[in-house]
Amino acid sequence: MHSSTAPDPPRGPTPPRPAAPPLTRRGGHSALVELVRVRLLEFLREPEVVFWVYGFPVLLVATLGIAYRERPVPAVRVDVADGPAAAADAAALATPSAGTEPSVRPIAEGLERLRTGRTDLVAERTDAADAVPGAAAGFRYHFDPARPESVLARDRAADALERASGRRDLLAAEDVPQTAPGGRYIDFLVPGLMALSLMSGGLWGVGFITVELRIRKLLKRFIATPMRRWQFLVSIMLGRMLLMIPEMLLLLLFARWTFGVRVFGSGWAVALLVLLGSLCFSGLGLLVASRAKTLEAVSGALNVVMLPMWLTSGVFFPRERYPEAVQPFLRALPLTALVDALRAVMLEGRPLPGCAADVATLLAWTVAAFAVALRIFRWV
Repeated sequence: MHSSTAPDPPRGPTPPRPAAPPLTRRGGHSALVELVRVRLLEFLREPEVVFWVYGFPVLLVATLGIAYRERPVPAVRVDVADGPAAAADAAALATPSAGTEPSVRPIAEGLERLRTGRTDLVAERTDAADAVPGAAAGFRYHFDPARPESVLARDRAADALERASGRRDLLAAEDVPQTAPGGRYIDFLVPGLMALSLMSGGLWGVGFITVELRIRKLLKRFIATPMRRWQFLVSIMLGRMLLMIPEMLLLLLFARWTFGVRVFGSGWAVALLVLLGSLCFSGLGLLVASRAKTLEAVSGALNVVMLPMWLTSGVFFPRERYPEAVQPFLRALPLTALVDALRAVMLEGRPLPGCAADVATLLAWTVAAFAVALRIFRWV
């Protein structure tokens, strides 16, 4: 009786396993190129994201540039205490050269207005009996030393009243206003806004997108592809950098056309700093998003990273206003290094080697952030 079971085929040598598919896509493009292309296409399909990347920085420059445009210092408000000579004192303060807007009021009302910020100075005439012991009759000035406009009002009013009383200057004075581009607030502001845009775009544009892909279960699908981890991470960073280049060009051109902002240093040095800053903050964005699994978690982490630099890196005002004890920590922040380097090149005309310390700080943050992100990154 014959068995119905077919005999086993003869065993031979085990055939070699097929080689892993090459890291190419349709058309011979590498996985890295395809990933970058996909990121750019996804970006262009979202008009609101295009506005926040390109439109909002320009709108911010326009708004702040108009708010802090060049204009004469406004006349300060002076309340003259009511009395026999109050009308003459107010007339002396009303001259165009005084730069004050006087009004005559009772002393109590003037002090109340000073307390509530409705006037900058209260000028009270004193006689010999009321004057400070050892001093001649004159004026008592009530002002708030913590308010710059109040201090300015005190100096302007004292100068105008002294001149009205017959004072003569011993030295001739000549005023030479300096309004050349490079020393205005808008010139100070534009490099800071460029650095701020690079930080926001790098952290949010990389960190938020990465976590969103993880939540949508798209990241773990890449595990089955021949793509390597570093290609995915680098593609996100490159995609962000490619979007930042036209943003910086648009911002600079708008500032130049609207407010006459000039770049006194090398344009190539500015371009290299922009690329380095974009790379640095993209690496930090990857690091923040390496383990986050929810949008709430990554949003909180990004705000924790960004907010201290927003406030302390000198974007809107000089960081030297902070105590000297914290200056070494502020200089070690990547946004501080980028802001200082951009201002040194754009406003002072300093060559890139002159910003070696700031460039080294950015490079250190870039290498450290990307190395750690590559090591701890999770697909799921």
